[in-house]
Amino acid sequence: MWIYGVLLLAIYLGANAYLFWRVLALISSLPLALRIGISVVFWLAALMLFVAMALRNVDISAVVARTMFNIGSVWLVFLLYAVLLTLLFDLVHIFLPAFSHGTPIALCITLLIMVVGYANYRNPRVEEIEIESDKIEQELRLAVISDVHLGHGTTRRMFDEYVELINRQNADIVLIVGDLIDNSLRPVREQHMEEICAQIKSTKGIYMVLGNHEYISGVDDAVAFINDTPISLLRDSVALPCESVAIIGRDDRINRHRKSLETLVSEVDSALFKIVLDHQPYDIAISNSLGVDLHLSGHTHRGQVWPLSWLVDAMYEQGYGYRKWSNTHAYVSSGLSLWGPPFRIGTRSEIVVITLKLLRQARQ
Repeated sequence: MWIYGVLLLAIYLGANAYLFWRVLALISSLPLALRIGISVVFWLAALMLFVAMALRNVDISAVVARTMFNIGSVWLVFLLYAVLLTLLFDLVHIFLPAFSHGTPIALCITLLIMVVGYANYRNPRVEEIEIESDKIEQELRLAVISDVHLGHGTTRRMFDEYVELINRQNADIVLIVGDLIDNSLRPVREQHMEEICAQIKSTKGIYMVLGNHEYISGVDDAVAFINDTPISLLRDSVALPCESVAIIGRDDRINRHRKSLETLVSEVDSALFKIVLDHQPYDIAISNSLGVDLHLSGHTHRGQVWPLSWLVDAMYEQGYGYRKWSNTHAYVSSGLSLWGPPFRIGTRSEIVVITLKLLRQARQ
């Protein structure tokens, strides 16, 4: 596994070196002191995310920690599009030598893309789906969210806005499919975000499973935080919010000792409408083979920015959105918020509202 980490680091540093070389050519006519200043700022931004991650649990100012994280994560997206566009315009210059302003054009287009991407991120859409089943005794409205990533990225103010959006859906049940917390509990506790969790409204409960980031932030601390809220945490366990529905909550797959899906499903009455919450979307085919009615996952963010969305589509059997398998309705959410860079480019933040209805034939 470390080989992949070294490879990713080499690619990241190489991309920064290439962009730095092109920026140096662009500012070559500036005074030496200004060029040195720009160079220092460039590499500080390039390395800032590594510093922020290394210091995520260190007792430093929350403002400083959040600023470092934001600068470092924004730089990731800036680097991606600046390098892709600069490479493109370098190729254009080979065939059209008169085209000699590729770097400044690339940087301007990158900034425009980031503005649009930020707007997409800060304005989640509501995706509505209806599912009919002869197992449903009464209509139920589910508000499904994932990947909120509370912390330096998703602040208390933003979380308050998200909760207002959730409450506007008038849900009977709220389902949180992992990664409620980001990289550290420290900013979550400092901002008393348990108070915002207490404002989530539902008539039949709020249920959650852990994601990989709850483990990254420290699973014991994450569980303690969740227990301080009205959220019911399901770790390889089953909840019965009403007579016709069973919610099967799996621990995240980062826990290699979690129960198998077969074991959990076997504990549920076959007459009930079975909903599986599993943060990472790896076992949807197993849910289908076991006759699960609804499988919900998150984790992928749909790649968050293009072209990483293509990579997600290649990695997972279902990387995003709704799909009706032979037995199972499945939805993989792109997430209400996100990790790291505050941009959605080619994707959207979302809350998924699923209405469960009695099958028409059963009503007649």
